[in-house]
Amino acid sequence: MAKAVSSAKKEKKVFVLDTSVILYDHNSVNSFQEHDVAIPITVLEELDNFKKGNDIKNFEAREFIRFLDELSGNNQLQNWIPLPGKGKGKFRVIMNTHGVGALDAEKIFDDHKADHKIINAALFLQKERKDSKVILVTKDINLRLKAKSLNLPAEDYNTGKIKDVDNLYTGATVIENLKQEVINAIYEQGFTSASVIPKNEVRNNQYYILKSVKNSVLCYYNPQEDRLDHVEKRTVYGIKPRNAEQTFAIHAIMNPNVRLVSIQGVAGTGKTLIALAATLEQRREYKQIYLARPIVPLSNKDIGYLPGDVKSKVNPYMEPLFDNLKFIQHQFSETDQDYQRITEMINKEKLVITPLAYIRGRSLSNICFIIDEAQNLTPHEVKTIISRAGEGTKIIFTGDVYQIDTPYLDSQSNGLSYMIDRLQGNSLYAHITLQKGERSELANLANELL
Repeated sequence: MAKAVSSAKKEKKVFVLDTSVILYDHNSVNSFQEHDVAIPITVLEELDNFKKGNDIKNFEAREFIRFLDELSGNNQLQNWIPLPGKGKGKFRVIMNTHGVGALDAEKIFDDHKADHKIINAALFLQKERKDSKVILVTKDINLRLKAKSLNLPAEDYNTGKIKDVDNLYTGATVIENLKQEVINAIYEQGFTSASVIPKNEVRNNQYYILKSVKNSVLCYYNPQEDRLDHVEKRTVYGIKPRNAEQTFAIHAIMNPNVRLVSIQGVAGTGKTLIALAATLEQRREYKQIYLARPIVPLSNKDIGYLPGDVKSKVNPYMEPLFDNLKFIQHQFSETDQDYQRITEMINKEKLVITPLAYIRGRSLSNICFIIDEAQNLTPHEVKTIISRAGEGTKIIFTGDVYQIDTPYLDSQSNGLSYMIDRLQGNSLYAHITLQKGERSELANLANELL
């Protein structure tokens, strides 16, 4: 048995990557340890169509093309070239083939599309490298199914993928059966020692609902003071929290020691509304407030096909953000100063609602940046946004990890899930999952039963 395990570990593999993997992570070829990596020439042809533009997929295409240019040097890409780094495998480009014998994807599926050329290239390599296991790696589920139907092993690109998204960090914990003195102490002095809760439950900026037999109290672990601090419900720009999780979300956004916040929850839980209201409440702290979301066009079409100028094209995608802003504004009468202030902030561009792609190249210093629908971002996009934060900037991500609108992303591989999993417990970061829908009874019915 020991020999069999040892032999399995030494099994040589060749991973064939399709275009979707490159557009998801331009550095993907370096993620397969000692194994060899190849791409069909068709992938290079497809990447050529993606190299122009300001979207993240255009950036990924350009970065990968630059990487290949540096890797090849004076070598021919049809030959196996060592990948940079100790213990890494080799890389090559597979030229177009017409399948192997009876296994010709273009004939079997009766279509000369790029996906079938990619399968044929992998089948060709499978015959050429009989000493290795050839595996097609793609984020396209249907392409994986087609490959498997031809006895070609196929799998998803798993680097950065969250294994157990159903148990993703929620940011809040209920602790019961505490002594009444503990609850009383928090109400009386505003804090208590973290030793009153189990040590394994203590985490930076974690929120807690502490319960005794008689009552309960909301608090969070303050890493600066090493204690549990009381979290009080507060109204922000006319919006009152309706449950404990919304109270926690407001606290996280208002906490000056927390520079990065994520709010996760299904439709109707108040993610964007809470984020915007809490940010408006502290508008004086920031030079500008940006409210942005990625554009995910219907049927995966580019917005260029829509009529009108740039503003007309993007407005339909920004309407949900305007809806939240109008809801906050209508908490006040039209003659009220708070009502008029929102209009004034928009006119003076103190508050900017924009597609995410349109903020590229802008300074992110002393700005509060709210990114809505963050589940439609890749991990690399999330990293890029956070890494550009300057002094005095706060970033808030909101989204629902189960409501993905982008091809090749899912609940395990999107940027929001990745961030929550990787950053939990960091002293600069706070997360809260909103559990209860507050939009309406009808919306709750849909979320629960449909």
